[in-house]
Amino acid sequence: MSKDFSDIVFRLLFSLIFIGLGGEHLVSDELIQKLMPAWMPNPRAVSVFCGLILFTGGGMIALGYRLKVAAIILGTFLVVVTALVHAPALQGIQSPVANAEDQWLWDTLQRSNFVKNLCLLGVCTMLPYYRTGRWSLESYLSRQKND
Repeated sequence: MSKDFSDIVFRLLFSLIFIGLGGEHLVSDELIQKLMPAWMPNPRAVSVFCGLILFTGGGMIALGYRLKVAAIILGTFLVVVTALVHAPALQGIQSPVANAEDQWLWDTLQRSNFVKNLCLLGVCTMLPYYRTGRWSLESYLSRQKND
């Protein structure tokens, strides 16, 4: 497998979660709004704002354009959401679950989202040092500039 092929596979697979969740925030976020903490003002506006952040950062990575900027955008988002939403939920501070029998599902969801966000944040800390391959927008623009 070539570095260029590996690069595009990495960027597409990594960005998929951000693009997918960003799109969900923008298009169909009823469930997302229900899962937001009660203290969150104007859940729809917050959801759209988060969707734009996720979609933009994920799109930049998928295209291979300004990875350092994308990593800062997504890394900051992950720190804020993990600290304000998932970490308190792990402590049992907030839970939209009314049925005690379903609390285990909420707790499992929060644990998996917390750990997932830490893993994604780990990749974001390396992206500023990552160099894209030949099949990236950065590479294309560099070739155009040199021609």
